Amino acid sequence: MEKKELTKAEEQVMQYLWSIRKGFLKDVVDQFPDPKPAYTTVSTVIRVLVKKGFIGYKTYGKSNEYHPLISKKDYFQNHVKSIIDNFFGGSAPAFASSFANEQLKLSELEEIRKLIDEKINQIKSDR
Repeated sequence: MEKKELTKAEEQVMQYLWSIRKGFLKDVVDQFPDPKPAYTTVSTVIRVLVKKGFIGYKTYGKSNEYHPLISKKDYFQNHVKSIIDNFFGGSAPAFASSFANEQLKLSELEEIRKLIDEKINQIKSDR
């Protein structure tokens, strides 16, 4: 899948669809907090997401049941890669150092280091 960015409205619809896994237009609209957007608004966003290849559907009579074609994890990984490419010149270390330079708590930095150490050990053991 080519890199495609989602608008905030598209991402919100995807978050709800990832949460319910599959559903009809009404099911997606029901996920929104009150005041809920108009069905036509959500329907338009869903049509765009279908066209972009993020959502598929099955037709039952006159109704479509929608489901995500990309997992939340895959979208997030592609989104983060795009951020790294666009803001950090493709450098993952520069991206990571931006976190280290923020006002993170010691416990948060230790948790990040633990995750990195686990990944390094996993890669080494796979060799």
